[in-house]
Amino acid sequence: MRKVVLPIFILTGCAFIASYLVRNPTELEEVARDVIPVAVRVIEVEQGSVGLSVRSQGKVQAAQTANLSAAVAGPVAWISPAMEAGGFVTEGDTLLRLDTSDYETMLARSKAAMQQASAESGHASREYDRMKELAEERLASQSQLQDAQRMAEVALARLADAEASFLQAELDLDRAEIKAPFDAVIETREVELGQYVNRAQSVAVLYGADEVEVRVPLAMRQLGYLDIPLGLRGELPIERAPDVSVSGTYGGIEHQWKGRLVRIEASIDPNSNTVQTIIRVPQPSSTRDWSVGQDERSIPLPIGLYVQANIKGKTVDNLMSLPRSVIRNNNQVLVVSAENKMYFREVDIFRLEEQNVLISGGLLPGEKICISPIQAVVDGMSVQPIQELI
Repeated sequence: MRKVVLPIFILTGCAFIASYLVRNPTELEEVARDVIPVAVRVIEVEQGSVGLSVRSQGKVQAAQTANLSAAVAGPVAWISPAMEAGGFVTEGDTLLRLDTSDYETMLARSKAAMQQASAESGHASREYDRMKELAEERLASQSQLQDAQRMAEVALARLADAEASFLQAELDLDRAEIKAPFDAVIETREVELGQYVNRAQSVAVLYGADEVEVRVPLAMRQLGYLDIPLGLRGELPIERAPDVSVSGTYGGIEHQWKGRLVRIEASIDPNSNTVQTIIRVPQPSSTRDWSVGQDERSIPLPIGLYVQANIKGKTVDNLMSLPRSVIRNNNQVLVVSAENKMYFREVDIFRLEEQNVLISGGLLPGEKICISPIQAVVDGMSVQPIQELI
């Protein structure tokens, strides 16, 4: 009996307790959920004038190149020690001298021929004057007078020809000595001592040492950021030529040079839709005294070096400069209101730079912009702004 009655009693008790709990449930009080605002970093919008700049890169090339050729023919008798690749020469320096024996002989012969022609011309002129006097006294015929006049004119022409030959001989003798046309750096030397050089044969290639040029491409939109007259042909006036900072790594050290944008090429590259601009960079003096502590970074800009060019552009008013990271969805920013609510706002982007974005419209000075990298954003969400300085 115990084994039957005890289980039944336990089950009846459990059923009674369960029925009581179901009929008398415990009611919980509703509690409002606490919303914790997200802390975000914000910056205040400031409006003002912004100086633009344009960056590009290009290769250094010579601003002035000369391919020296021999004006006369002959064997090379002397070559300057500076006539080597990388050598520096100043304007008027003698670079190469041909053997002048033949030209000295030609000069002596032309001088003798000129003296002979001068004597004959003088004699013919005096004879013509004498014949005119005889013709006035009717002691010479008109035919004799005309013959004397002809002989005088022929002798005078021979004298002019002899003088021209003498001047040509002097010129050929002078041309046997080849001189530097300007301050230059020797690129290549193409002749050797004792080599026979023909007329118009190339002997050396020189690069101008006073300045070099950097040819850099600019996109069409970048031209609009420069304060230059786009329709001007030729070189820009010095007062309109933008300043340019050129930098490059040479010998493991980054160097900087100053130059100006002086010219825009006429054609547009159809493949890249860019135009080529020419930056001219003055070279430092090649006669510096390195022993007196001059700045070693002021080295000449090497030809062929790839460099970065930072071109100074125009100044634009009423722009707002913000970190580029604030842009979302191509043209939106997150604005934090005075009630600490965050909203999306479309803005007018004037220019995207490497680190910053320039905004021309859509924001007001004094508004706060979120700069925190929030991924899940709900329009109108509450935030806790933390002010940061730009």
